[in-house]
Amino acid sequence: MTDAEKNTVELDAKGLRALAHPVRVQLVGLLRKHGPATATRLAERLGVNSGTASYHLRQLDAAGFVEEDTERGNARERWWRSVHRSTRFHDVDLAEQEPEATLAYLHSVAAAYQLRAQQAVNEFHTLPRAWREAADMSDWGLRLTPAETRSLYEELTEVIGRYRRDVPEADAPPDAERVTLITQLLPEPGTRTETG
Repeated sequence: MTDAEKNTVELDAKGLRALAHPVRVQLVGLLRKHGPATATRLAERLGVNSGTASYHLRQLDAAGFVEEDTERGNARERWWRSVHRSTRFHDVDLAEQEPEATLAYLHSVAAAYQLRAQQAVNEFHTLPRAWREAADMSDWGLRLTPAETRSLYEELTEVIGRYRRDVPEADAPPDAERVTLITQLLPEPGTRTETG
């Protein structure tokens, strides 16, 4: 088992229901990207009140996605950290058993990705030239079988794994910045064949 696999949580029914809310998906994402934080700091980043952030953090704690960082803070200030580096959801049986939670989770993830991309686009003109030249938004229309799609996913995951330094404490070159790579490997809507 690789380090990435050890730091990845595979969603079960409880986890699926816990992440079926956009604020929770965003909270976990912020803690993974930026490291431990208080509910107040997280609330400011999300544009919600601290009570809302605290409530959702407690729900995420109960589901095992975040935990209190007892090495930081004090009795008045609770710090939270992510338990895992990434989340996977590939359980077709669970998706069939929990269709509403699955749809809510997938909508929450899609909304978080859309928001992140929009924020990056809004800041694009402020980036140094080297980053504007390196950045990319591309899409490709492919014709693949389910087996080929799975193989492509595994190959992409392997390549991405070679570049992962995404925990806040990880060593990185001095000119490294946090980069978001979002993959969406989905059948093209409205184009499935009779056999697809």
